[in-house]
Amino acid sequence: MLDPGPGGIPRRVLRACADQLSGVFPDIFRLSLSLPAVPICFNMSTVVPVPKKAKDFMMQQTMLRVKDPVKSLDFYTRIMGMTLLQKFDFPSMHFSLYFLGYEDKKEIPADVKERTAWTFSRRATIELTHNWGSESDASQSYHNGNSDPRGFGHIGIAVPDVYAACKLFEEQAVTFVKKPDDGKMKGLAFVQDPDGYWIEILSPNNMVSITS
Repeated sequence: MLDPGPGGIPRRVLRACADQLSGVFPDIFRLSLSLPAVPICFNMSTVVPVPKKAKDFMMQQTMLRVKDPVKSLDFYTRIMGMTLLQKFDFPSMHFSLYFLGYEDKKEIPADVKERTAWTFSRRATIELTHNWGSESDASQSYHNGNSDPRGFGHIGIAVPDVYAACKLFEEQAVTFVKKPDDGKMKGLAFVQDPDGYWIEILSPNNMVSITS
């Protein structure tokens, strides 16, 4: 019987992976010796099946706090091509929510209640949260997660042609973190929204070669 290691992966497999990694990434491997024991290699066979009770769950929204909704809405609609699906104002708490996504405007229900239910049934929407008054506070800004202490990384947007999309972004004076031909990962870009949040610009077909 195989001796199960962390995550149920046989220790024999973990040792083999460790031997390979120590030769390719010696510095990283030495660092890992000082960290808590964790599985260092996985394959799809280790993925736990989705529980029946969770089979209808879905990724519905990612919330980003924004300083100026006018600038953010212009960026995500005019430049990124999203559609504003719904807006919610909360006067007593002094904030507003804006939901955006890649949906056909013709499909948005006219009835307010139906529109709300429809909005929250869409996949992978962006929720922009605006705390009233932040746009006029010169000292106010939000942490984008990519400077210390690091946390949140980025959202990703798939496009047919990364180079064509980046040409559009350059024409609109969008800030780049990485252009398509920068670094070793060619055909992949990162830009920033008005609050400095990173957005990965990718082409599904290009990701095959990048991740191989």
